[in-house]
Formats: sequence, structure tokens, C-alpha cells
Amino acid sequence: MRESARHQEHRDTGDPAPVDREIARDVPTAAGLEQVIGRQVRSLRLAGSMSVVELAAKAGISKAMLSKIENAQTSCSLGTLAGLAKGLDVPVTSLFRGADATREAVYTRAGSGAVIVGRGTRVGHHYELLGALRGQHKRLEPVLVTLTEASETFPLFQHAGTELLYMLEGVMVYGHGDSEYTLRPGDSLLLDGEGPHGPNELVRLPIRFLAITAYPDNHVER
Repeated sequence: MRESARHQEHRDTGDPAPVDREIARDVPTAAGLEQVIGRQVRSLRLAGSMSVVELAAKAGISKAMLSKIENAQTSCSLGTLAGLAKGLDVPVTSLFRGADATREAVYTRAGSGAVIVGRGTRVGHHYELLGALRGQHKRLEPVLVTLTEASETFPLFQHAGTELLYMLEGVMVYGHGDSEYTLRPGDSLLLDGEGPHGPNELVRLPIRFLAITAYPDNHVER
């Protein structure tokens, strides 16, 4: 069941309740657009260490007008927006950042990720996908890997992109190319996915580690 994170309190901690997928799809109203522009102008002004007086002078507007813009109390003409962008030394589009983009988030409860049947499944390897964004943003794949059975045969993997392993439990020797690394809880290994990699020895079971693969922008799913 999906609930708004802004209105539902988590009964355990008082923090906003997690949601399975929260997607902002509302078209910004005029008032909403004024707030976005106001926040951006103030943020960019402060980042540039400029006072209200300095930016107003550079933008060719009054100090009072700039204050109204930053507090979303007035709408900006195209000329005013162009003046602000010039004064801030940024593209005009920077003043609208966050107003028109759809943003996705995926929340996965513990133990509820999709189970992936992979090359190591038959030798006791369990792969749990922790979430994936759709479309052009589907470039990051987080998987929780659990190894529970000793085996003499281990799968080797090769893929485009970069992979980060973070050890949670157990001890294993992990191979990448011609190198081997002993991984214990808290250890991490960042590797080039094009090189053959995979477990070489399971030293202490059970073993759990997080494997996060970042694919290149031009990656085509097989």
C-alpha cells in the first residue's frame, strides 16, 4: 500500500513512513514555480557569496524586488529572469531546476527484494535485487548476495561498468582478474566489471555482501 511520506508518520520512530515508490508528477502551479525560482535564486546568490544589494545591482532590479522574488511574493518577467541569470552567471534554466522533473524512489523492505536466478543459484548462491529505477535512470543495480553452501565450483562474472562489493557477514576470498582479496565484514572492493570476477574461496559461512553495479549510460540490457 502506498502512502504519502509527507503525511504518514512511522509508528516506531516518528520519521516519515517509507513508501514503495513515490513519484512527483504534479505540474507546478504559478505559485509553485515562484517558490522554485525563489529558492534557486537565494541558493545561487549565497553560493556566490553575494548580498541582496550586490545581486540586485547586477540584475538591474531593486533590492525590494529581489527580496520579493526570493520569498516567492511576485512573478518574474522574462527580462527579470534573464537579468538574474546574468547576475548569477548561470543559464536561465538553472533558475527552474526542480520545477519540471519527475523523480523516482524505490523502497524495498528487508527480505522483500525480487529473487534473481543467477549463475551461482545452483551452488547455493542467493541473489536479492534491492530495487531498480526505470527508463534512462536504470543504470545502478544493487543486489544482496547470500552464500550458504560450500562449493568447489564458483561462477565467474564479466559485465560492462563498475561494481562495488561491501562485505556484511562471513569471510571469503574474492578474485578479480589475476588478483585475490580476502574480504571480511566492513571490507569493500571496487572493481572493473569487464575483468573476470567472483568468489574463489568461502572461508566462513554464511556469507552476505552487497554488490552494486553501475552500468555505463550506453549499456544495453541483455
